[in-house]
Amino acid sequence: MSEIKLQNIVKKYGDGFPAVNDVSIDIRDGEFIILVGPSGCGKSTLLRMVVGLEDITSGELLINGKRVNDKAPRDRNLAMVFQNYALYPHLSVYENIAFP
Repeated sequence: MSEIKLQNIVKKYGDGFPAVNDVSIDIRDGEFIILVGPSGCGKSTLLRMVVGLEDITSGELLINGKRVNDKAPRDRNLAMVFQNYALYPHLSVYENIAFP
């Protein structure tokens, strides 16, 4: 597992709209969290920034105490499964994540 710390994370798109605005969260090793909110509030954008699929406009993302804002997704050693089947619906969650 990993400890994840988000410090004042902001994501702005080209028009300057803040899709995520000043989010700070500390997630301890082994802790389970849930992001809840209406459609379009930034939940998926926040997760995409954590795993490296979206650039962070400002703020710091630390994984196990190391800043990873500019690291490639493959170098973060994290995984994410989308709400809708994005991979193989006949496989379990574990099998989808473990699939090479």
